[in-house]
Amino acid sequence: MKQYTADKIRNVAIVGHGGSGKTMLVEHVLYTAGAIDRVGSVDAGNTQSDFDPLEIRRKISLSASVVPLEWHDCKINLIDVPGYPDFIGDLHGIARVVESMIIVCEAKRDLDVGFELAYEVAQQHGLATCIFVNKLERDNADFEGLMDTLHQTYGRKVVNTQIPIGHQAAFSGVLDLLNMKVYKGKDRGVEFEEAPSGYSAEAAERREKMMDAAAEGDDDLALKYLEGEQLTEEEIEHGLLVGIETGRVIPVLVGSAMSGIGVATLLDRICGELPSPVDVPKEFDGTVFKPEVDGPLAGFVFKTTADPFVGKINYVRMFSGALKVDQTVLNSTRDVSERVHNLFTPHGKGQEASTVVGPGDIGAIAKLSDTHTGDTLTTSKDHILLPPINFPDPIYRIAIRPATKADEDKLGNALQRLLEEDPTFKHTRDTATHQEILEGMGDIHLDTVIEKLKAKFGVSVVTEDARVPYLETVKGSAKAQGRHKRQTGGKGQFGDCWVEIEPLERGAGFQFDNKVVGGAIPKNFIPAIEKGIREAMDGGLIAGYPATDFKITVYDGSYHDVDSNEAAFKMAGAIGLRAAAEKAQAIILEPQMGVEVDVPDECVGDVVGDLNGRRGRLQGMDPVAPGKTRVRATVPMATMMRYALDLRSITKGRGRFHQSVSHYEEMPYPEQQALVAEYAKSRAAHEEH
Repeated sequence: MKQYTADKIRNVAIVGHGGSGKTMLVEHVLYTAGAIDRVGSVDAGNTQSDFDPLEIRRKISLSASVVPLEWHDCKINLIDVPGYPDFIGDLHGIARVVESMIIVCEAKRDLDVGFELAYEVAQQHGLATCIFVNKLERDNADFEGLMDTLHQTYGRKVVNTQIPIGHQAAFSGVLDLLNMKVYKGKDRGVEFEEAPSGYSAEAAERREKMMDAAAEGDDDLALKYLEGEQLTEEEIEHGLLVGIETGRVIPVLVGSAMSGIGVATLLDRICGELPSPVDVPKEFDGTVFKPEVDGPLAGFVFKTTADPFVGKINYVRMFSGALKVDQTVLNSTRDVSERVHNLFTPHGKGQEASTVVGPGDIGAIAKLSDTHTGDTLTTSKDHILLPPINFPDPIYRIAIRPATKADEDKLGNALQRLLEEDPTFKHTRDTATHQEILEGMGDIHLDTVIEKLKAKFGVSVVTEDARVPYLETVKGSAKAQGRHKRQTGGKGQFGDCWVEIEPLERGAGFQFDNKVVGGAIPKNFIPAIEKGIREAMDGGLIAGYPATDFKITVYDGSYHDVDSNEAAFKMAGAIGLRAAAEKAQAIILEPQMGVEVDVPDECVGDVVGDLNGRRGRLQGMDPVAPGKTRVRATVPMATMMRYALDLRSITKGRGRFHQSVSHYEEMPYPEQQALVAEYAKSRAAHEEH
């Protein structure tokens, strides 16, 4: 593939709901452009953009894939973006490096959540947006119903630039309103100078609306149009280009990703009406980066893949300057220098060696030692630092443990490799529950992480529920004796202390005070008492959870000149704590989550009812957007473990939430008793063995 100047490059994300046909559309685009000689299929597992073994097996896209092609002296960098909500991280990452999004949707009245999410992200990043209506050949296809919904939802900026010829099984071609010609088949086949009989009135009406939209994009065109003059094809296309760039126009194109109908005209529109990097240079933190060869070097790593054989591959978008093979660059994010030895043009599952990635273009670099997603590549002279990608926080968590000792030895390194390629995936060690925790965007997301551990790195793990980090404390004050005496022949052990326990406010932790007077306990044994108490706190008071938020005062005791030692007083301290806690009414504290849920207005009642059923307490509701409400509540963590999946079901995927630990508070008595009984049962089973 030859080098292209920035004005001849189009960086376009193919987005939309999972199953809308994005991957097959990419196949037909590549085939129509001559980039491949036959069309693959998702079912056969031989498409250009879904090439990972897990994608082939699951028949869904799990990771964004870059597939460049050439069309009419333009280079189009198509990026096939996963549509399933669990892999939303790629949508946010790709939005940073493209100028346009083509949202693929099915020809049906209702909009899928993936469509709404893609549109929202496009708006956040100020991207030119185009809609491609797919699956018009389906028996239940409803193009008019879809258009009604689009106009009701997004208003008059949604503009038909094409209409389908034929309905459902009779769908056979595309009537392009720009030149009033019909295109049939995957290539430009039969052309009609005018709309066929039966379509003239509809085509004329929709073309008029298209010209209205085009005229609004340019003052000179608007004046000409208002004076009653007809706009030429070139003027309409220019007006649409300006309108699309500014977000005032969202063109609607039609076709079939299965048969290839409408693909050639889609390619024409990408080159003719979607902006190049020159048309809409990226701006970050007030600085505009013009895609100029002699400009400062500004490359942004938007994606990283980890391969156990090839190594790490970083995908980079050049906003300014040209990146060359064997060049030394500065990773300004981490303040380290990197040598670019292996530079490629990515082609889905393949790659082509390259010597340069010019401004506005996308390339890949293999085997950089310390560069990751979100990093900036520049030079020490330019020293540019681009802002990182704002990825969504994980919303679902599970615990894992290595299946064998051999897996344990490899687990840490394998997880680190996967963390490098997926910033929406997190791994932590929960010190409170002593579990290895994986966090992600949903159950399918974490399932694929576990499958990758096995397939890529040969690491097997066992999954289990993530435990809730409960705490224990006391409600009242009490005094008790801790006495440890053992005589086994010869020197014995003797330690005796009196302690008082008092509750502290939530979050105060543990306090220890010594008020022993008169030498009842020698001073050198006091630290041993405190140590025994602290160790006993780790084991819990009634249910095995760490104890906190109370004060222990040692105020009296006794000792033996021969048998007393630190070990004996350590035991006495632990005994004293348990005895005092039993009198002071030990209780279990549970973490409360501050939860914010954004949902469509029609789902508010169901969401509030569900939160109430989780022992949640409603804190308030606020409008956040037209037709959307934010529900605020405090909910016990124990009831929120599967909330990401349940909310998806309640709202049909349209609800989103954020949660964080708010505070700890006393658990209701019935739930406490269940945990105490479970702990007693596990201890009894352990003692039997």
